[in-house]
Amino acid sequence: MADPATLALIARAAIPAGTDKRTWKVIGAIIAALLTPVILMVVVIMSLLSATASHNNAAINLTFHGGAISSQMPADYADYIRNMRDSFSELDTAIGNISTELESGSLDSTRVKAIFYALFFGSGSPSRDSDDYRAFVDCFVRYETRSDEATGGSSKVAIPLTSLPEIYSNLESTLGRTITSEDKANASEIYNRILYGDIPTEGDGLQNWVNTITANPAEVPFIGGDFISPLGSSWRSMVTSEFGYLRDPFHPTVENFHSGIDLGAPKGTDIHAANGGTVLFIRYRTTGYGYHLAIDHGGGIVTLYGHCSKILVTEGQAVRQGEVIAQVGSTGKSTGNHLHLEVIVDGTPQNPRSYLP
Repeated sequence: MADPATLALIARAAIPAGTDKRTWKVIGAIIAALLTPVILMVVVIMSLLSATASHNNAAINLTFHGGAISSQMPADYADYIRNMRDSFSELDTAIGNISTELESGSLDSTRVKAIFYALFFGSGSPSRDSDDYRAFVDCFVRYETRSDEATGGSSKVAIPLTSLPEIYSNLESTLGRTITSEDKANASEIYNRILYGDIPTEGDGLQNWVNTITANPAEVPFIGGDFISPLGSSWRSMVTSEFGYLRDPFHPTVENFHSGIDLGAPKGTDIHAANGGTVLFIRYRTTGYGYHLAIDHGGGIVTLYGHCSKILVTEGQAVRQGEVIAQVGSTGKSTGNHLHLEVIVDGTPQNPRSYLP
């Protein structure tokens, strides 16, 4: 494979003959031949990346849903799947034992397994006994003591935890390790994939899914108050794309429905929560809205923040109005640094201009 110096030498040698079209054709053919190995290498790398993603998805499905492991599956992945299946059996036993102690409700076994998978898949076959699995599942409950007035005695009951930040805090203490934002995002992606399948990264499909996971308005009313702009009071001067049907920047002859507004700002600009609420989900994607998150404000109202360069909160975290939740970026399907802001009410996108001050 030729190095850049060789290519430069060829170019310099060709300058005197610049007016000769046949000479340029010959030089073009030489350069194309020299670059062909580079192009082929890029194709090979992209194929490998595609194969890795395919193996990852297959591993998740086989581990959670069972089925025969294909002979085409790499040997290491096949071993990881078998080890994880064994661990899931141990987790099921621990969940069953703890379930007999629950005062009410039930443990979300899919959540337990999704987090375990995100933390340990690919780590080989670590030495764990039944106590280790019990300690892991214990992180998903809180134990309380109940007094029995009739007998004068007391008993311990388990209360399922619904706060992911509390669960992760318990896990960090029990495991003696830091659980990164990437670990949490992976666990969330696995959990949602198992429950809902392949979730869209933008458009109607994403909004329908958001409506599926949004808290019941009857149980969680709107937090109240007016919304603020995520990027400050001068947001009107930042609008680069409006809500409604617009020409697709990637396909200028096509008009698509733009379900939010785009606010242009430099990469790294702080994004603030438009209102208080709970972080509904966080996703790190290379397509669609890229790195994006949503906040459930209660009453069926959700705000979505897309194309972030960095996300600074965790799923399930309670946030205050104005709290910095992310930073502007250009991840996913984007032509430049900006915030894509959506307001979704009962699964239907609304014009954010109607909510911003």
